[in-house]
Amino acid sequence: MPDYVSRGQLSVAAELADFVDHDLLKDSGVVPADFWSGFDAAVHALAPRNRELLDVRTAMQAQIDGWLRDHAGSGIDSAAYTAFLREIGYLVEDGPDFKIDTDNVDPEIASIAGPQLVVPITNARYALNAANARYGSLYDAFYGTDAIPAEAAPVKGYDAARGAKVIAKVRQFLDETLPLAAGSWADVTRLSVADGQLVAATGAGEAGLADTDSFAGYAGDAGAPEMIVLRHHGLHLLIKIDRSGVIGRDDKAGINDVVAESAMSSIMDCEDSVACVDAEDKVLAYRNWRGLMDGTLEESFEKGGRTITRSLAADIGYTAADGSGASLKARALMLVRNVGHLMTNPAIRLADGSEIPEGIMDAFMTVAGALADLKRGQNSAAGSVYIVKPKMHGPEEVAFAVEIFAAVEQTLGLAENTIKIGIMDEERRTT
Repeated sequence: MPDYVSRGQLSVAAELADFVDHDLLKDSGVVPADFWSGFDAAVHALAPRNRELLDVRTAMQAQIDGWLRDHAGSGIDSAAYTAFLREIGYLVEDGPDFKIDTDNVDPEIASIAGPQLVVPITNARYALNAANARYGSLYDAFYGTDAIPAEAAPVKGYDAARGAKVIAKVRQFLDETLPLAAGSWADVTRLSVADGQLVAATGAGEAGLADTDSFAGYAGDAGAPEMIVLRHHGLHLLIKIDRSGVIGRDDKAGINDVVAESAMSSIMDCEDSVACVDAEDKVLAYRNWRGLMDGTLEESFEKGGRTITRSLAADIGYTAADGSGASLKARALMLVRNVGHLMTNPAIRLADGSEIPEGIMDAFMTVAGALADLKRGQNSAAGSVYIVKPKMHGPEEVAFAVEIFAAVEQTLGLAENTIKIGIMDEERRTT
């Protein structure tokens, strides 16, 4: 049993209480005593409703089990089963059409399509990898996967023949996605910038991009840039030039790598991919999330006989096509997945001695951890906190989640709807 300390009517594991008081709320502007007071009142107001909703689940499950037993012998009639599920309220009728506008949503969710990663928040290395996966090397992606099928047994060490295929494949990709006005990327011998546009030299002469709006900018000297920044459907591609690089020294254009904007967002998971069963586990999860939000999370590990320290990637600075200074956000937009309404956790006990509904605890702790970013704007430039809320059954449970997060906003002094809730597919079936 952990050592508990009192916070109002709550009994809080000492380890968790100390973390909240000295780390989670540090520099947030929220006084720990005020946080615990608001949290205490909210939990004791919300927990009974949490139990009521779970009782509804239990009752529905018993009805469903009984119906299936009664009809198993004669086979399941789909129409009759669906009608039964509607009768007991498991399935609900669609409501009238409506429109909704959500303010202050970052482009990674509102307007830019791209992959999303899900990683366990308790593994700092994995979490940092996911956060930094916004940009990835096309060379590495093609070389290290079966996107280009292997035609022979693996070669020990670097396979030069495969490397040549990778470079050819990437040049083909450039021709298809960001073509030159004349000629092929495979024939480029030099890249430069003049009059705010890309100039590609080939054996046949010089050419710009077919779509001049695709040129976003460059880094380094315009006559011999270190990096070219291209843009396609809102996604960026970085052509890195280094004639002394491992690849660039043998490349006629000096291209050392081609890096594509990849994972636009990542879900830092406090739910299915982790096992957080007590205060120690929850503190680790909340500490890592806080470190991502204030930019301090680091992880050191041994690889290839040397120590590597991983941290959040810095923004990518460059000169825009119009000559102004510009930068690209180098990290995926981070969401955090809370647990659903079902779980409880002994890290905090209520006045009656029962374990706290873990979803309520996650709501308060993860949003408190994001307060640092609301000041910095490094994760959400729009000033929002993104919560993925899983395993809710029906509109009443979703409405209850909204009630929880409204209480969080009130306790932490946040504007209404600062918190954005993502509802997962399994909830949308019945909601």
